[in-house]
Amino acid sequence: MHPFVMATPSNIPLEFTVRRCEPELVTPAKPTPYEQKLVSDIDDQEAFRLHVPIFNFYQYEPSMEGKDPAEIIREALAQTLVCYYPFAGRLREGANGKLIVDCTGEGVMFIKADADVTLEQFGEPICPQFPCLDQLLYDVPGSEGILNCPLLLVQVTRLKCGGFIFTLRLNHVMSDATGLAQFLFALGEMARGVATHLISPVWERHLLDARHPARITFTHREYDEVEAPVTTPITILPFDNPVQRSFSFGFAEVSLLRSLLPPHLRRCTTFELITACLWRCLTRAINLDPDEEVRMLCVVNARSKFNPSFPSGYYGNVIVLPAAITTVKSLCEKPLGYAVELIKQAKASVTEEYVKSVAALTVAQGKRIYFPNVIGTYIISDLTKAGFEDIDFGWGKAVFGGPMIAVGVVSFLMPTKNKKGEVGSVTSVCLPAPAMERFAKELDMLKHRASEGKKSKSNSISSAL
Repeated sequence: MHPFVMATPSNIPLEFTVRRCEPELVTPAKPTPYEQKLVSDIDDQEAFRLHVPIFNFYQYEPSMEGKDPAEIIREALAQTLVCYYPFAGRLREGANGKLIVDCTGEGVMFIKADADVTLEQFGEPICPQFPCLDQLLYDVPGSEGILNCPLLLVQVTRLKCGGFIFTLRLNHVMSDATGLAQFLFALGEMARGVATHLISPVWERHLLDARHPARITFTHREYDEVEAPVTTPITILPFDNPVQRSFSFGFAEVSLLRSLLPPHLRRCTTFELITACLWRCLTRAINLDPDEEVRMLCVVNARSKFNPSFPSGYYGNVIVLPAAITTVKSLCEKPLGYAVELIKQAKASVTEEYVKSVAALTVAQGKRIYFPNVIGTYIISDLTKAGFEDIDFGWGKAVFGGPMIAVGVVSFLMPTKNKKGEVGSVTSVCLPAPAMERFAKELDMLKHRASEGKKSKSNSISSAL
């Protein structure tokens, strides 16, 4: 029994208790092949040897009265693992450190839990910043390793209102967001009793292996070892006393921020605009030397870059992280459009050849390429179109779906809805407390400047009329 206190949006403390059953291993419902499968050279990067958490919140559905979401999802999980049987195996290190999925059928970790709280008490809209997440996704001792441990951990926490929270922890070596969403949509179909699946899983990891001989054809600055100027000692993560906060961007706010851009950039994507704003405000908040380089790594799903097209159903990692790089002085002093241009250029650099070059670099560096984990380097992943909130186990779509926390320097942009049903975006940021205060002020100032600029423009038009 675990009592927790969280702060709701109204700042009224909310206390609730989580009661967990003993964790268990869910194995495939039918016998599956016992074999070993190599991961791709893209999967095999040191950077992906981590766990990614997903949180989906579901409200009460009268038509499902009397049905237990935990049992339905547990049974569906066993059935889904028949097709996606590599998830029921374990990662091992083979020759030269190459990762192998040992398809043992041992199963994935599953936890059934209950919490004496209602969905409504979490606030509306649900924002990713409350501190009890470790009990809604319990880190089972001994399960947290990358090697020789379950590749998925699933927890279903039933709420006293009849809703529930579905949480999952993924070993990132196995899948990116698109691949995980594919698995979860299949799980939802099984839970709803859908006979025919829309997409069949495809392994084919050799498609993203380096060519022989490996050819590095791009300069991959996203993997640079970052050096600080001699006058400024570099700050290594993890931060001291980090805090998490979420920041929302509604349609009106995005429109205002877009007005800060020159006309030729106003058709940029919402992701590019928000990323530029975050990058600039983060950089202002951490007080680096003006001549120091800062970088924003944008997670790019490269499936559409391949010709012929990448096989539908492939659920491995097909992501790369091109870097937008500049100095603190340039980023902070030049107009917002400068940052947008850099981000657009970084994203546009991704081609099929770029992905193959990353695979070649992985092999050349002995699998050990990773992203700099220092202040001044940020990573943002756009999950607004991943579809986690659309996953339906029979209780309808989730009221919120996706990661609820930033993972170190990695932030996620996720879709959200306000009380009026208007769609916006929300992201979590992780910073030391003093830097977080400065970041929030910088972001408010940027929004205020956009608002004042719009008013000034409107007044000018009115005067002219």
